[in-house]
Order: sequence, then C-alpha cells, then structure tokens
Amino acid sequence: MNSKNTEDMKEKKILKSMFLRSHLCFIGFNMVKMEANGFTLTMAPAIDEIYKDDPEGKKAAYLRHQNFFNTNAVPFSFIAGLTYALEKQNKENPDFDPAVINSINSSLMGPTAGMFDSLFFNGIRVIAGGVGIGLGSQGNILGALLFILLYGVSQSVAKYYLLNAGYKYGTSFIDQIFESGLINALTKAAGILGLIMTGALTASMVYVPLNWAITINGASLVIQDVFNSIFPGLLSIIYVFVLVRMLKKGVRATTLIFTVMGISLLGALIGIF
Repeated sequence: MNSKNTEDMKEKKILKSMFLRSHLCFIGFNMVKMEANGFTLTMAPAIDEIYKDDPEGKKAAYLRHQNFFNTNAVPFSFIAGLTYALEKQNKENPDFDPAVINSINSSLMGPTAGMFDSLFFNGIRVIAGGVGIGLGSQGNILGALLFILLYGVSQSVAKYYLLNAGYKYGTSFIDQIFESGLINALTKAAGILGLIMTGALTASMVYVPLNWAITINGASLVIQDVFNSIFPGLLSIIYVFVLVRMLKKGVRATTLIFTVMGISLLGALIGIF
C-alpha cells in the first residue's frame, strides 16, 4: 500500500470519528462559549493526528477552538471539516496565519445558523412534527418513528456529507487562494465579517433593561431613552466591552456571571432594572 492510500485511509478514519463526535455538539454547552466544548471535542481526532509530533502546536490548537462558537447542529459539521483542512495547512505551511482559522469560523457561524435554522428547525421539523402528530393521535407508533426519520436522520445524513465537503473543498480552496495570493484579502475580509457577526450577536442577545428614571419639574426622564437617542444599544456594547476587559485581566467567567446576577437582582430590587 503506497503512502497516498495510507494517508487517504487515515483521513477517512479521522473524518468518521469527527462525524460521530459532531452529534455531541451540545455537550458541555454553556452561555459563555456555547458550543465551544462540542467543537473542540469534534476537532480532537484531527488535532491529535496533525500535531502528534508538536505538543506546543497541539496545545495552541486546542486553545484556539475553545473560543466562542455557536451555529446550527448541521453546518457545525461543515465548519469542522473546513477547520480540519485549515489546521493541516497551518501545520504544513509556515506562512499560514492561524488567526485565519478563528476569523473564518466566526464569519461562518451566523450565516450558516440562520440558513439551517430556517431549513431544519423551522421547516423540516414542522413538517415532520405534523406528520408524526397526525399518526400519533391515532395511536400509531409510526408517528414517532417518522418524526425521528424525517427530522433526526435527515440531519445526521446532512452532517456526514457536509463534514466531508467542508474538508474536501476547504483544502482545494485554501490551495487556490495561496497560489493566487488572495490569502491576505481573505484574512481581512473574514476578520471584518467576524467582527460584524460578533456585533450582530451582541445586539440581538445582550440587553440592558435600565428603567431608572429622573423626575425634573414634574417630567419623568428615562435614562435608557437618553442613551438610545445617542446610540441605540449603547449600554449593551458598554456592558460587553467591560466584561471582555475583565476577562482579559484574568477575572474568571464564573465570577463575572455571579457578579452580574448579583447586580441584576439588586438593581431589580431597587427598581433600576
């Protein structure tokens, strides 16, 4: 058996392991990093093989994938396959910037989540639920089985093909952009898109309900309306940047969570929130 065939078999084995692990994308899910633990677990077979002779590189790769990550469970596999290809390039090409990996992941999270949430969660799930409920209301066990088949198995099949597509086309895509010299433009574009998606997530998921009002000459002035008139969502942005600053200073995430809970309870008690 030649080295090419051996390499292909090794890659297939890694992809198979990643496919099985991708079904645990919500393992260790938390509100700080969301699917980061599941993504790291999925990437583990690839990381262990790619950096088997590079302990520092392996450590850096594991830390890299512990960043915030969240998307639909189906394109989760596509991004994992693409990341496998990117990690190989990082190991093989000394000019490769590993920051590209996180930038591309960040830029893909939002668009893929919106696309596949609409397709599977709001589309196929509703159709499968309608079929299953119709049969289940008649006491037919096929109702539950068809729901699992239409909604659950379809996701698993899609995950398998998307994982392999992400790896296959990811490798060729990266090869092409290195040959054409577009890697710098891609890095910048992915970084900008990643920042946009981070901003969108902040605007949609972070809300500071400041209900504090000041009475002046009989007129009530709501402080949050003042901030919103200056910049809508300004308090949310300030809140996020303060937390990020604290994390960079070494404050533990659990400490921040309990601190925010305490401030929120106290503020609600005295009527600020």
